[in-house]
Parts: sequence; C-alpha cells; structure tokens
Amino acid sequence: MKFSTKTRYGVRAVLEIAMNAGENGIYQKEIAQNQDISYKYLDQIINALKVAGLVTKAGGRKSGYVLTRNPANISVYDIHNAFEPGICVIDCLAMNFSCDREKFCSLKGFWGQLNNQIIEYFKSTTIKDLMEDQVKLDDLVQIQH
Repeated sequence: MKFSTKTRYGVRAVLEIAMNAGENGIYQKEIAQNQDISYKYLDQIINALKVAGLVTKAGGRKSGYVLTRNPANISVYDIHNAFEPGICVIDCLAMNFSCDREKFCSLKGFWGQLNNQIIEYFKSTTIKDLMEDQVKLDDLVQIQH
C-alpha cells in the first residue's frame, strides 16, 4: 500500500503552517521553499486543504496561511481525507466491491483489521504530535552543529 504524494505533501504543508503559526500566517512561497515542493503543485494541495476546512488565509489576499483549528484537533486522517476518500488497503474492503470468495475467505478479516489499525493510527496522530517530534529533531540538529 502506498499513500499519494498529495497526502504526504499535505501533511508536510499543514505541519509547516503549524510550525510557523503567527498573526500573518506563512506564505505559500515559503511553504514551497521550506518543504521543497513545487509552488504549482503546492497550489493544488493548499486548495484541497482549504476545501476540507483545514487551512485558510490569515486575513485577506496578501496574507499567509493559518490553520483553522488547533494543531491538537487536526489528525493525519483529517489531512488524508482532504485528498482521498478513506483508507482501503485492498480492493475487497471497498464499499462497492463484490467478490465471489467473500463468504468463505478468512483473509478479508485479516485485511480489515490491518485497515482499521491504520485508520486508528492516522486518527490518533495529530499535527501537535508531529510538531513535538519536529521540535525534537530540530533541537538534535542544532546540538550536532
């Protein structure tokens, strides 16, 4: 299973916005530079995050982006859902999927449990958690230099 680039970059963008929280927010150009994401591609990501209600402009056209909620109230699952309709590790778990083997396949339960664990992990990991991890890494890098 592989998560989309939009999901991965979306998490990075939200983390960058959270790490640079301020009255004026952070500009898209800065997010693109700091996260090494093309400005044009980041535009698509930011738009999806805005539609999902996770980010907004700090105040007008010439302002940067801010989170719409406290980082402790935004999960990785929220960000993932801005780009993908849920998580499904294999096709047979999808709502509209029909399988002739379904009634006698014990593996569906195995894959379903794995799927649920991934969903719970995404739901239980917040941007605040990722911010704390990033601060620890930043501190380590500073010590080493």
